Amino acid sequence: MSVIALAGCSGAPGVTTTALALLLTWPLEPGRKVILAECDPDGGAVLHGLLQGTLGDRYGLRNLSVAARKGELQEAFWRQLIDLSSEDSKTESPRDRLLLPGLTDPAQAAGLGPVWEPLADMLTGIDALPVHGHDVLIDLGRSGAFGPSSVVLAQHADAVVVVVRNTLRCLQAAQPRVEALEERTGDVGLIVIDEGPYPAGEVQRVLGVPVVATLPYAPKEARILSDGAEQARHFTKTALMKAARTTSALLVQRAATRKARLAPRHAGPAGGGRVSHAR
Repeated sequence: MSVIALAGCSGAPGVTTTALALLLTWPLEPGRKVILAECDPDGGAVLHGLLQGTLGDRYGLRNLSVAARKGELQEAFWRQLIDLSSEDSKTESPRDRLLLPGLTDPAQAAGLGPVWEPLADMLTGIDALPVHGHDVLIDLGRSGAFGPSSVVLAQHADAVVVVVRNTLRCLQAAQPRVEALEERTGDVGLIVIDEGPYPAGEVQRVLGVPVVATLPYAPKEARILSDGAEQARHFTKTALMKAARTTSALLVQRAATRKARLAPRHAGPAGGGRVSHAR
């Protein structure tokens, strides 16, 4: 399994829209599923964006605070998930692509203090549970690296990426987020939304971390994900979704490489002990 944390910055770089595109294009081998947990302490966007308020606020992150205090977080977590699997797909099964909606009011974040650590532990250890075979995407929101939720969730992730637009304004806003996450996790990558004039190499040089992938600036297609706009007939074949599919595969590879690098290794064939590499 892989746990990928996505962060943004001020200026609406599109982190939640990107996370949704990844959720809907994530490569799923038979028997595997993917979960997007919308953990932005400033409030979620999917319930009243993509889903247009059709489910009200019955589901979501806010309902986990009471369960965490009762020691029932795992059971409550699965009840809060919404199925976003494609009804038209011939290859997907129900509940292959799952969403934990975010907060409907930023004020609700104050009651979630006891939730972040056990939630992070549960998400990173989800394959050890009876319900297994899940990859996890975590939307940290635009506050990115700041606040108790972002720090805990980012530090538990297998890979951390910051979504940026290649404009001067967004790069300037992203710099403190990238530096803070790099300090806390030691391994940050970038997903670039190609709106501005700066090539990936320049973005990488300015922010000092590698560009993992680039997504096209496609406001019409993005509005389907961000605002529930009417879906085009061949939406899954648009440039945005094709690029998201490629990005998903690259993130799986990046997470696997980092996990392998940090995993305990045998000293040699004689079994001379293990060396543990802390994250």
